[in-house]
Amino acid sequence: MVESRLRVPESIAVRVPHEVMRATVEDVFRALGLSEADAAQSADVLVWADIRGVDSHGVSNMMPSYVTGLRSGTINPTPSWTITREALATATIDSDRGLGLSVGPAAMNLAIEKARQCGIGSVVVGNGRHFGAAGYHAAMAVSHDMVGMAMTVGGLQVPPTHGSKPMVGLNPIAVAAPARNEAPFVFDASMSAVAGNKIRVARRLGVPVGPGWIAHTDGTPIMEQALVPEEFHVLPLGATREIGSHKGYSLAMVVDILSGLLSGVGAGFLNAGNVSHHFLAYRIDAYTDLEGFKDHMDEFLKGLRETPPAPGQEPVAYAGLNSARTEAERREKGIPYHPDVITYYRELAAELGIKDRLS
Repeated sequence: MVESRLRVPESIAVRVPHEVMRATVEDVFRALGLSEADAAQSADVLVWADIRGVDSHGVSNMMPSYVTGLRSGTINPTPSWTITREALATATIDSDRGLGLSVGPAAMNLAIEKARQCGIGSVVVGNGRHFGAAGYHAAMAVSHDMVGMAMTVGGLQVPPTHGSKPMVGLNPIAVAAPARNEAPFVFDASMSAVAGNKIRVARRLGVPVGPGWIAHTDGTPIMEQALVPEEFHVLPLGATREIGSHKGYSLAMVVDILSGLLSGVGAGFLNAGNVSHHFLAYRIDAYTDLEGFKDHMDEFLKGLRETPPAPGQEPVAYAGLNSARTEAERREKGIPYHPDVITYYRELAAELGIKDRLS
């Protein structure tokens, strides 16, 4: 199973209570110039990913790039983001190079408020920076009895189908919807064959990546399991034209259009480092009866979950179900981190002169 391959083996994992890691990450962000509120919000996004098993977008993989960006000035620790264009149900935000971990939730909250008033809210953000797991932002709508959607342009690592040069980003799309008794539906996936950070995790663990995940630097797909080479490109979702890479490539373009072009920033390959996002909220009772929707979601999700599995396969799941189960386990037992991650944070704490909470 792909996901189990990328998990830290329990034999070497260091289990850390989520409250301790959250406090550690908040300390780091404050030391790097973020406000109390932005540090807390940013830590929440990262630890949410770890608690739900989205380790590729948690504190282990993302923090080094955030630290580098905040120190170099490419990320503004104290942005004065502004609304540059607005209508009743829409808004465009200039993020002022702010960290998407804090500006993103603010933009999603604005979309939710607009949906509360208009039935739907749509907010695009330009001049931004990485916003963590797209699923976090989409899932914000669920507690408001709304369907949420989030997407972002970033990670210029994917060549077009038949191409040899990266021209589109990993460009994830996330959708979240509430149910009554079933775990909420939370879908979050890059339009590349695999999230770029999962390749970083594979390299750290020394395990091979799957067939069709990456390409040689001349664009030739690597269609067998292989250790991660020094240089590579990430393939579009579908890997090759014969098995549908034109679909993943085109969906990545959709994210560029609805985020980069709609915010006025332009295509990602023309704006390296200038990240754009799009957030949508749909107020369910503006479309249909809310309670009926939740009942229908339960029927839908339960029906999928109870589908008889094919011979030799694991039980059928849906997006968000396994993450909910992982969250329950990790809240109880702590989040499993690679020892190198713990060492990184302890050294960073010493360097920044903050408390070492992981000793």
